[in-house]
Amino acid sequence: MTATPAWPPQSAPRLHVETQLDEGVAVPVDGNPAHYLISVMRVKPDDIVLLFDGRSGEWAARVRDVRKRDLVLECVSQTKPLEDVPDFWLCCAPVKKARIDLIAEKACELGVAKLQPVLTRRAVVDKLNLDRLHAHLVEAAEQCGRTALPELGGMVKLDALLREWPEERWLFFADETGGEPLVETLRAHQGPAAFLIGPEGGFDPAEREAIRAVAKAVPVSLGPRILRAETAAIAATSAWMTLNGDWQ
Repeated sequence: MTATPAWPPQSAPRLHVETQLDEGVAVPVDGNPAHYLISVMRVKPDDIVLLFDGRSGEWAARVRDVRKRDLVLECVSQTKPLEDVPDFWLCCAPVKKARIDLIAEKACELGVAKLQPVLTRRAVVDKLNLDRLHAHLVEAAEQCGRTALPELGGMVKLDALLREWPEERWLFFADETGGEPLVETLRAHQGPAAFLIGPEGGFDPAEREAIRAVAKAVPVSLGPRILRAETAAIAATSAWMTLNGDWQ
């Protein structure tokens, strides 16, 4: 008996697109994504590519109209609905290039809804290439099977972030001077949340005082050891997902 081929093929390339997807929608592809499909993946007419737009779930699309530098993909059927994303933000001070790229990649894989860069006084980096950071989010989402792309906020100063903080959202922050035990604190504070991670030099005393003044702010401890900023961001997100997110 001949086995029924998997649908969609497990080896199908996966691509994020801006076009809103639906049955029969034609998606033109050019630039780097077209180069990847045509020259790297060697797609041919009638091959299947998996698409997601961050709004419509994942769709299997059939390759057509392949040319040297562009092609068209036609949506055939939905393969996954839009994922249910936990209402969790990761707010972090910018760090050096490779490390902020790692934070973006792992935040996407772990399921954050929003990545928010926050400028603090001791930050060693005061500018970010948001286009590059967005590209890392896209690449991570393509590889880990996400159907919703995390929102990427523009860089904001800490005082502006605190001034406009939503009154319904918990603000956990890693306080190196001491905070509440992590597990018990996260379990006791359910609902929309965010984790705020400081720079390599930590928050200064005035910043720490300003954070604590926010009604929903909760200082927590990430343990007895000193963590790099990127390690703290990944650890904090993992802890929240385990206790309050979609790892339960």
